Amino acid sequence: MATTDESISPDRLYERIERGEGVSVLDVRDRDEFEAWHIDGDGVDAVQIPEMRFVQAEIQGTTADLVDDLAEPITVVCARGRASDEIAGQLRDAGVDAVNLAEGMNGWARVYDADELAIDADAEVLQYRRPASGCLGYLVVSGDEAAVIDPLRAFAGRYVADAEDRGADLVAAVDTHVHADHVSGVRAVADAADAAAWLPAGAEDRGLAFEANLYEDGDRLRVGDADIEAIHAPGHTSELCVLRVGGTLFSADTLFLDGVGRPDLERGADGARDLAADLYDTLHERLLDLPDDTLVAPGHYGDADEAGEDDLFTARLGDLADRLDALSMDRESFVEFAVENLSPRPANHEQIVAANLGRDELPDEEAFEAELGPNNCAVADAG
Repeated sequence: MATTDESISPDRLYERIERGEGVSVLDVRDRDEFEAWHIDGDGVDAVQIPEMRFVQAEIQGTTADLVDDLAEPITVVCARGRASDEIAGQLRDAGVDAVNLAEGMNGWARVYDADELAIDADAEVLQYRRPASGCLGYLVVSGDEAAVIDPLRAFAGRYVADAEDRGADLVAAVDTHVHADHVSGVRAVADAADAAAWLPAGAEDRGLAFEANLYEDGDRLRVGDADIEAIHAPGHTSELCVLRVGGTLFSADTLFLDGVGRPDLERGADGARDLAADLYDTLHERLLDLPDDTLVAPGHYGDADEAGEDDLFTARLGDLADRLDALSMDRESFVEFAVENLSPRPANHEQIVAANLGRDELPDEEAFEAELGPNNCAVADAG
């Protein structure tokens, strides 16, 4: 749905934000829902005013006064676009330039963008990004074959179509680890494209309950003329493997542009210190030994991250080593930092992990609902 006099589509709103246009967002959900998850970005002025206040204002004739501080036009947002549609209409009746976000935050969660990532290997790479959660995924195309890294189930068909558009068959769907913030698309992609589903071998120790191809440290998955090399990188989870194609490192939930992976989602608070220590070893003994000009392509981006001039969320490893305080800490300080600076866990993370292991079969719509909200897989840098 495109922009009309009364509504704006999520894709159109995203385009406005990406162009750097000033965007005013009025979120009429409850305060806790807004604080947990809302539309953000450069140039976005987002405020929360609950629906009930507009009910009262309509009776008193003070609707326009509620939004005095917001620049027009105003985009009104709720969970599914129903209450916000009524309030946007109320604002227009009061002389305010306001539109409704069609389908609300549910629609916002279906926005999925991609840009090409230039790398120094025999491959073309697309970086996918989901602005609602900061999830990043990657399509690696080499010759007439393609592989997708960390796909989302909600967009399984998108990867197949993008590979076909580039004259390639999608032959592999690869997860770097058992995700806790979104429902994996490896099986859905494998079914849609008759491709192979790949997971780290350690997923079996976590209770993997469906048939998949397993890879481990040092293995290479051949896609066209390119090799995808696995490097075991425990810390965020025990089985996690980062993946390397030429000079590009797909760092998953190990290293981000603004921090490192959280260590508590697999074993809870009791096991977080051990995994935090593993993460320190992974960073210092495996990743930071790679060349400084290695291009780091993470599994998520955060609110504080800014895309570069090419609209991609990447950074050189040497720059991250210089910039992130977490990477210059000693082991003891790092462990303390990693376990003492945890944000709330991703919503429904236990249910999502069970689904990603194949131990709980979630229908598509339930899977989509379960992953709504921020990813919260990072420990933000101390700097």
